[in-house]
Amino acid sequence: MSALSGHVLVLNADYQALGVCSVERAVGLMFLHKAELVEERLDRVLRSARASYPWPSVVRLKRYIRVPYRKVLLTRRNVLRRDDHRCVYCGSSDRLTIDHVHPKSRGGRDTWENLVAACTRCNNAKGSRTPEEADMPMRKRPFRPSHVMYMRDLVGSGEDAWKPYLYAA
Repeated sequence: MSALSGHVLVLNADYQALGVCSVERAVGLMFLHKAELVEERLDRVLRSARASYPWPSVVRLKRYIRVPYRKVLLTRRNVLRRDDHRCVYCGSSDRLTIDHVHPKSRGGRDTWENLVAACTRCNNAKGSRTPEEADMPMRKRPFRPSHVMYMRDLVGSGEDAWKPYLYAA
């Protein structure tokens, strides 16, 4: 395990979350004057032979990086992640499949708003009907997730210092 193990949230010049990098990469960006320290971890310190430096938790790039609109790919794995690996009808986490809210046999499309995680029991019970027709209300409505949502999942819940930057997006 590296002495510089850990993750650092990287913000664009406008404080928008861009991604997550290693502590080593963040320190390199700061020493090259490409990024500035925004938040530090108080429980850890970087030490050299002659000095101590704050351990970065959040850094901000000094120059704005233009990022094209980031779309989250519509995949089975990402639908399950969005729905917290739980059936939207009963809440079970056993034997999950993907269900079309508006059935594919009736013109339903493969979109974020039409695909949900469902256990095989609920998926079979619903069949080729809408949730209303099957009298199976959904616990939450399907939506198109943002890339920031999956950035949070990348390293778990992240640090408390990250919350103002991730949840504002």
